[in-house]
Amino acid sequence: MAVATDKDSRRRTLRFASFDELAAELDRLAASPVRQLGNWTLGQICRHLAVSFNSSIDGYAFRAPWLVRTLGPLLKGRYLRKPMPSGFKLPQYAQKSLLPPAVDDAEGVNELRGAIARQMRESHRAPSPIFGAMTRDEWTQLHLRHAELHLSFVEPL
Repeated sequence: MAVATDKDSRRRTLRFASFDELAAELDRLAASPVRQLGNWTLGQICRHLAVSFNSSIDGYAFRAPWLVRTLGPLLKGRYLRKPMPSGFKLPQYAQKSLLPPAVDDAEGVNELRGAIARQMRESHRAPSPIFGAMTRDEWTQLHLRHAELHLSFVEPL
């Protein structure tokens, strides 16, 4: 039975100031048994985040509808600074590239580690399919908020 993630109060509160802090939390989760509080496993979460991180460099495989692209830049600041809300359902146009398949936790963690290293190493950034052109720092903030959201549903035991 799927968890209604928008109504789940068991989530952890996370706040990452850098990719180094994210990597440290990832190492902590990978080193111990974890409990899944949401609908995705640690491996699925990490694969989803890795695809998103890499797509910000390589470009996304989809384009958001006109209305979303028009309103996106007006909302960008909120998504860079404040926690992302839970319970968001990926729209149909984004599911093919961003909905994670079943993946082993270790494999997903390794994919995310590689994507973090790429973010730290490479300077090029593609436009966001929702927010348009973004600086490297803006992408970093968005990725950290995104990781906070998803990793809040994984609890180390």
